[in-house]
Amino acid sequence: MAKTDRIHWPHVGVYLALALVAAFTVNTFSPRGIALIGSWDTAGGVITAHQRNDPVAATGDLQVKDMDRVKSFFDKGDSLFVDARAADSFAAGHIRGAWSLPLRGFDESIGPFLEQVPPDHPLVIYCSGRECTDSHELASLLKEMGYTRLQVFIDGYRGWRDAGYPVEP
Repeated sequence: MAKTDRIHWPHVGVYLALALVAAFTVNTFSPRGIALIGSWDTAGGVITAHQRNDPVAATGDLQVKDMDRVKSFFDKGDSLFVDARAADSFAAGHIRGAWSLPLRGFDESIGPFLEQVPPDHPLVIYCSGRECTDSHELASLLKEMGYTRLQVFIDGYRGWRDAGYPVEP
């Protein structure tokens, strides 16, 4: 092997260190930087990487983890359940009486919602479950629009359906 074909391990180490410093610097100053420690256990709640402006952290005080409490909201009939999932997921099945307000079509679907649902109406927002943050993002948007009585049901449609509670196809 010729002398020029050798790997210079000290140089590789220096370049690797520089790359890591650059990556952590960009992550630190990026508005969507990712925290080095996340929450990945669904037993503790919704999974999240704890990005800056994380919707889960921003709406954590709105989370409802108790299925019986959510069922009591449903049984009382004074809360509107709002489905943040895509329209095709809603069409495939949703909590009985829920309103479809897909996060990924928010601008197109918010108009009728604003016309028919007053800002002080109690809302229970849900998506697929603890692996989904769409309900938290939707809650943040609605909060910014002046909605004041928001709850985020973290077990979502899957948890509701699996508990045997009323759904519509």
